[in-house]
Amino acid sequence: MNILLTGAAGQLGSEIFPFLSARGSLIATDRIKPVSATGSWLELDISNGAKLEDLLNRSQPGLIVNTAAYTAVDQAEIDSEAAFIVNAELPARLASWAKRNDARLIHYSTDYIFDGKADRPYKEIDLPGPKSVYGESKLAGERALEDAACKYAILRTSWVYSSHGKNFVLSMLDLARKGLFLKIVDDQHGCPTWAKNLALASVAVIDNWQESREERSGVFHYCDDGSVSWYDFARKVFSLAVTAGLLEKVPEIAPVPSSEFPQPAERPKWSVLDTNRITDVFDIQPASFDASLKAVIDEIKARA
Repeated sequence: MNILLTGAAGQLGSEIFPFLSARGSLIATDRIKPVSATGSWLELDISNGAKLEDLLNRSQPGLIVNTAAYTAVDQAEIDSEAAFIVNAELPARLASWAKRNDARLIHYSTDYIFDGKADRPYKEIDLPGPKSVYGESKLAGERALEDAACKYAILRTSWVYSSHGKNFVLSMLDLARKGLFLKIVDDQHGCPTWAKNLALASVAVIDNWQESREERSGVFHYCDDGSVSWYDFARKVFSLAVTAGLLEKVPEIAPVPSSEFPQPAERPKWSVLDTNRITDVFDIQPASFDASLKAVIDEIKARA
């Protein structure tokens, strides 16, 4: 099977790359090819529709995995065109090609498509209500796949982190090393998700598609188990980092409301996703948050 991976240099793309390499002839694309890149890599500006169409026609992938995303949540408020090009127009092009060529498509979405006012974990069938341009652009991408009616799986997730890239874990460790007194938001709750676990869930879907004749398309929630606030998340990061020897001590931290950190884009205060459907359909169980965070801290230590 020919496989096309977009956004291959990103947090999720770099985690899923080795799994896809073992499942077919993989072509990985991103705007800039990493120095450490191996295998078939192409530098590609995904906003260039003609070049993307040419690549699709030449490579003829039976599977497209779209990890490319515009994730600058606040910047999207003033640059909505860029956000919609990557988060809505790109998946629309991929879905249209997949429909015409009977290919399968995996795409990723976010808890930000919801308004954050729920009092229980969000189900896939709950009505969306994005409060930011970023959330609106991701929802538009979801609808593009649904309208194209190709064979697809949309995996909605939340609070993705890893031992590389830009994410909350690495930001907290950087701030802690500076010896600052930290104020951490405690009125936003979500499910931190290790990018590697999201990658493993993705390949489980792919393997199921390969093994089963039953068509299983649609939207599925995947995040690691357990919900925490950003404040609780930070405390766990610091505790594990001290145990691992990455920090000498836990920094002074205080819980504060989001109102103390006004931002251009409104964040949902409740981002907890219900994962029962992906378990029922694909037998994918959410990974342990505690074990996953420890594994990431260990990875960071190994690279230090």
